[in-house]
Amino acid sequence: MDSDQYSLNVRFCEICAGFLSKSGKDSVPSLTRALDTIASDLARNEDLRIRMGSDNPSIWPSLQQLWNFLADYPSADADVAELRILVVSVARFTRNLVAGVAMNQQNAFGVEPALRRILHLYSSWSAFQVADSFPATRMAVQALSNIVTTNEDLTSRLWNTYLALPEEQVVLIRLLGSPDHKTVLSLLVLMVNCIHDSTERRSLLTKARVGARICITLLDRVVLLYDAEESSDGAKAFDYGYHLFAHLFDGGFAPDLYNSLSVEGEVIAQHQTTLLKFLDSYLQSSQTYPVHCDMCPMLSEIFHSLSLYSQSAITRAINSTNSEPLDSSNEHPQELDLLLPKTCEALVLATQCIVKISLLSEDPRTVDSSATDLRAIFRDATSTDELLRLLDAFLPRIYFGKTVIDPVTDRTIPSSVAGPSGFSYLKRDLVRLVGVLCHRDKTFQDRIRVCGGIHVIMNMCVVDERNPYLREHAILALRNLLDGNKENQDEVNSIQPSGYWDEAGVLHEKVGATLR
Repeated sequence: MDSDQYSLNVRFCEICAGFLSKSGKDSVPSLTRALDTIASDLARNEDLRIRMGSDNPSIWPSLQQLWNFLADYPSADADVAELRILVVSVARFTRNLVAGVAMNQQNAFGVEPALRRILHLYSSWSAFQVADSFPATRMAVQALSNIVTTNEDLTSRLWNTYLALPEEQVVLIRLLGSPDHKTVLSLLVLMVNCIHDSTERRSLLTKARVGARICITLLDRVVLLYDAEESSDGAKAFDYGYHLFAHLFDGGFAPDLYNSLSVEGEVIAQHQTTLLKFLDSYLQSSQTYPVHCDMCPMLSEIFHSLSLYSQSAITRAINSTNSEPLDSSNEHPQELDLLLPKTCEALVLATQCIVKISLLSEDPRTVDSSATDLRAIFRDATSTDELLRLLDAFLPRIYFGKTVIDPVTDRTIPSSVAGPSGFSYLKRDLVRLVGVLCHRDKTFQDRIRVCGGIHVIMNMCVVDERNPYLREHAILALRNLLDGNKENQDEVNSIQPSGYWDEAGVLHEKVGATLR
């Protein structure tokens, strides 16, 4: 055995024994200096890590005693400077010792219960008020991460243990609330490593009760990190949060996760909307061409439920009874559903996801044979024509910053009825969906005609600043509706102007015109 290596192991064991003895607990500076020196050497030398972890005298009993001492610290409090210093040094030593060495990871895993107690202490509300505690928290998280990373057996043991704990003891949930972005980043690195390439652990995260709570807490946190300065630790943490959900989407767990975020009695929960934002971004940025068939029934069901809810809410707002004709000139809504803007916001996201998947299914690079009848899933649940008709009555068009005035009633819907929040892009994306679904699909083309949808699409060929490029998408949708469909072409040809403007700017009804 190398004498220098033997001396290093002996030195470590003697330092720990001296510190842990009754008379040595005041020698914090000497312990931390020695640990920091050894940790620095370990970080640079993998062979040293291997030798120190395997040679005699064994360092593992001493390291276990050291962690137990920290977990049972007499005056355990995040504001105790001495404890913070010790945690930083011991965690750094442990982190560097186990990095990339499977045997060291196996031997160090025994300190996990003590390490978890330390993390529980430093993830309390009072600890979050002490900025000086952040380095200790961060170093402890990194030590835990290095103990299990790339070690499949240890990762599964850790993940199964944490997701079986009572919610108040799950340090993953507690640490996501840390105000320190570096700590959150280190935690998300650990979580992404845990679920990477593991169907079992992803499933546990999306289906277990504690897993759902972790996802809800994470969604709340990434929303707060969204505006973080580019290249900052907060922005990096946001990226890792996104990658975590992307791993779940890759594994086909989007439906399970969406259902686990539901709130009884609500058509759409806020966390489900946030998840749809991530899903939309994931699909839009996809560089490969899978069709994501596992998401299709979920998105179809979401679109159907949100569309029906929106139709019902808008109908109640425009007229109080179903027996009355739609009247967009009501000065005040008959009934205003406060959930409608949020519902429409989620509907826009679901529509964008459906459009992207539908377009991917037509891409020649798509190799999934199940893509053939993919659009039929969405077609069966699509009721865009009626929803567009209601939206056209409910939402005033915005043209050059001004609301378009109804030439008949000379009135518009007050902004309190249909403000911009939640309704932006809704008409445009619904029109775009119609255009995509009816492309070279005579069944859907005919259905739109029978439902009176052609007139609705033609009415969308206008400028609306709330729906950029609405006119262009409507023209494309109209083109796809008429392509190869003689009945639809005849329907459009039968439509004639119902009025005309004279030189004085007065609108006159055309004799013999049929109003539709």
